[in-house]
Amino acid sequence: MRLTSSIGMILLSIYLILTGLGAFIPAIAGLGTVMAILALVAGLMILVGR
Repeated sequence: MRLTSSIGMILLSIYLILTGLGAFIPAIAGLGTVMAILALVAGLMILVGR
């Protein structure tokens, strides 16, 4: 298995994993601001191409 070297895709995958876990673990769902910042940074990094 080969991991991607793109920081945007790595951040996006972390965001998606945490969002999925938030449905099952209420403590993670309470991190709304952190999740929004993570989504914003991931989107910008993908857009820039990093």
